[in-house]
Amino acid sequence: MSMDIIKERLTVYGQLMRIDKPIGTLLLLWPTLWALWIASAGQPDWQLLLIFTLGTFLMRSAGCVINDFADRHIDMHVARTKQRPFARGAVSSKEALLLAALLALLSLLLILPLNRLTLLLSLPAVFLAASYPFTKRFFPLPQAYLGLAFGFGIPMAFAAVTGDVPLLAWLLFLAKALWTIGYDTAYAMTDKPDDLKIGIKTSAITFGDHDVRAVMLCHAAFIALMTGIGHSLDLGWPYYLSLLLSVLLIGRQYLDIRHRDRALCFKAFLDNNRVGAVIFAGLVLAYCLR
Repeated sequence: MSMDIIKERLTVYGQLMRIDKPIGTLLLLWPTLWALWIASAGQPDWQLLLIFTLGTFLMRSAGCVINDFADRHIDMHVARTKQRPFARGAVSSKEALLLAALLALLSLLLILPLNRLTLLLSLPAVFLAASYPFTKRFFPLPQAYLGLAFGFGIPMAFAAVTGDVPLLAWLLFLAKALWTIGYDTAYAMTDKPDDLKIGIKTSAITFGDHDVRAVMLCHAAFIALMTGIGHSLDLGWPYYLSLLLSVLLIGRQYLDIRHRDRALCFKAFLDNNRVGAVIFAGLVLAYCLR
């Protein structure tokens, strides 16, 4: 096999894994980092940081491959996805499934040194990530299912640090799920006209004319839960300042999505990376000043 062919296949596999679009990895990573900092009282082990960062990348990549496999007959009909590898016939189903299996295996090898509870929690995490793409065929709120899948790094992080998953971890998990429903509904609004034609289900379609209101209510509930978590942990002013800045960022997102412009809805989705980063910065600084 020539180097040109190898390079071409690696490029296609990278596109399947969305290596060129790290937003999904970042939106998964920020809450996992929140959990590691909270569980360790601001002093996370560097090895755990490395394991969870790499694991987040690998599992998100595997999820993207499975998603494209599940949507291989759909993406060609959606303006935003018609250039994906499956849509343009650049990859086979066998290649994609082998790649997803390899990524999942690497994720498993990565967490093998961790405790038994963390390993057990990885089972529902993998199931949710692998099954999410298929929920768009029958479940009216697949974004809620995605919220569960995207949040499982939180209980796993607590389990890895403390050997336990306290109520606080599940509250953080719930906050993350609500945040995911909010930003992924904005994301789904970009594809709403195409999805209506194809007949797949999304929260943007299910909420109908109330989609903008639903996005903002999810964000409001997310901020309320994060405020309660900060109060229960007695975090200082940097954390609350980060939540205030997050409210301002989310308010800007409302201005973007209120007219349902597809490009602006996608921009609003991307801007949630700033929300996650700001909250993480506030959390780190709050623990540093203790």
